[in-house]
Amino acid sequence: MSAISLDTAKKKLETWLEAEEALSSSQSYTVGTLTLTRADLGQVRKNIEFWEKKVTELERRGGRNRIYNVIPMD
Repeated sequence: MSAISLDTAKKKLETWLEAEEALSSSQSYTVGTLTLTRADLGQVRKNIEFWEKKVTELERRGGRNRIYNVIPMD
């Protein structure tokens, strides 16, 4: 059972989508002899897929965690 709320999952998804947008314009750049790479675009896309699945899963469950109480009886 997941402890992540639907709102949290949506925020994380939005964050990763913004990261992908930033990387689409320039993933790396060079100043003189120094090259800076922001992040791995492939890893960002994997995170987007993960959070998309998590949002879908939580939306199907109504966006809340369900707790069931079971009392074992002999």
